[in-house]
Amino acid sequence: SRPAEKFATALIVSGSCLGGFFRNSYDGRLLDHELSGSLRWKADWRISGRVYLQNALSVSLLDQGGYPYEYVKTGEINYNDPCYYRRFLFTDGLTLRYRGEGFSMTSITTVQRLDDNMTLDQDFLPEPYFTLTQRQHETSVTEDIVFRGDRSDSRYHWLTGAFLFYKHLDMTAPVTFKDKGISSLIEDHRNSANPYYPVKWDTREFPLDSRFAIPAAGAALYHESRLELGGWRLTAGIRLDFETTALDYRSICHTGYEIFRLEDDGALSPERHVSIDIDDSDRLRRNYFNWMPKLGAVYSLPMEGENNVYGVISRGYKAGGFNTQMFSDVLQQRLMGVMGIGSRYDVDDIVGYRPEYSWNFEVGSHLSFPSARLNIDVSLFYIDCTDQQLTMFPDGNTTGRIMTNAGRTRSFGGELSASWTPVDRLAFTASYGYTNARFIDFFNGIENFSGKFVPYAPQNTLFIQGVWTIPLPHKHIKALVADVSMRGTGKIYWNEQNSLMQNFYALLGASLSLETKRWSLQVWGKNLTATRYYTFYFMSMGNEFLQRGRPVQAGVTFRINI
Repeated sequence: SRPAEKFATALIVSGSCLGGFFRNSYDGRLLDHELSGSLRWKADWRISGRVYLQNALSVSLLDQGGYPYEYVKTGEINYNDPCYYRRFLFTDGLTLRYRGEGFSMTSITTVQRLDDNMTLDQDFLPEPYFTLTQRQHETSVTEDIVFRGDRSDSRYHWLTGAFLFYKHLDMTAPVTFKDKGISSLIEDHRNSANPYYPVKWDTREFPLDSRFAIPAAGAALYHESRLELGGWRLTAGIRLDFETTALDYRSICHTGYEIFRLEDDGALSPERHVSIDIDDSDRLRRNYFNWMPKLGAVYSLPMEGENNVYGVISRGYKAGGFNTQMFSDVLQQRLMGVMGIGSRYDVDDIVGYRPEYSWNFEVGSHLSFPSARLNIDVSLFYIDCTDQQLTMFPDGNTTGRIMTNAGRTRSFGGELSASWTPVDRLAFTASYGYTNARFIDFFNGIENFSGKFVPYAPQNTLFIQGVWTIPLPHKHIKALVADVSMRGTGKIYWNEQNSLMQNFYALLGASLSLETKRWSLQVWGKNLTATRYYTFYFMSMGNEFLQRGRPVQAGVTFRINI
């Protein structure tokens, strides 16, 4: 709608419903069903020739079933407790632009509220070990102000800005131990260590409760200068970044067990009762400061069309943080320590992980051939990374995953993409990427992974697409559009040992669309070759699981513009 000459607004409502693709062998129900909906409102106001204001607000709801996790040993999706994910998300972003004499200013302010609930059968087996219910309530505010020098008659251009953020997260993550978990992970462990005085838990179910408050704030200042000299465009920039974060935690467990005495005739006589009352709390804090320089050069080639070669050197950085998922294991070890068994974790050591640093090098070229209607982009890269942050799974009967730091990794590779329009209304696109990412120095205290491939990093990615637009001599229907594409990925190593991997796989998709000014009707299909593949890997209690990718899908999509 455009109620005024300088003001326009739009409202977008969307929803989707998915029945699911995978069944749980335990009860025959579909796992991955999904119901979602969103409301978006956008307003643009050109206050004057110099001032422009835009606001975008969105509210979304999501109710997801979970999860198609296949036990590697059996190849089955088979677990007994419910899994689901529910989320409410509110986001509002306000953008203000001002154009002055020789410069411009942009301010972007965002506010976000997230409330979600992730409930898991954390062992993903058909026996009652333990479950997790993680609830999060997060509020965040960000502000980004950028000034740009935009004199068109100058060879020198610049931008400088400041970024601020504040985020507060409240989280509860109780892990409920059930009958099988109590007997096999606690009672059996304890009774094998002291068989003459066995124990029995008071109840066959009890919670290990973890509660967190995680405030975080940060600020950054950045600047970039660009100088144009003939066919050269030289760039230099720097960013100074500061972040502070804290973790207020409370670990609670109230339970108990009975100690028996094994008599000579095999009978058990009550010896005494032990109550367990754990209520631990503390605050951990981390401060991070970093600088990130960047140098770049682009040379325009004296050829027809837009052609250049370029090189960029930059320093990358990712702040450290806290492993909240490990607190259930910390509390479990604390409980077993009360019983005189198990190992005690150093909370500060296992919960925190360090920042990640990298030096990034890239060279490449953009080539265009207007007479042949062909565009080509090529790039080569090398990344030297120190303290790379990796997701790992601790040894033993643990359920959490931790973020840890590898000593040093290196990655190199390249990308090649091309787009070709041989005739009007017929377009082809293709791209290929190769990545070789390995550990240079990584010893986790048990194994040395030096020389192994970094997990979760696809070595090859491939995309090919052809789109044919056929105009139709009809007063209402403008065109028929045929689209065929293929996406390929792999291989992907899933763990640091490189003992489990996903080979290269390709997914074929196609669609046929009727398009008019007001509406479009599309018939589509995905993974038409019924390729079986996996998209995610994790471990629980030493067991390996893989998430299945979606099988053949087909559907019809109808869009209407009011």
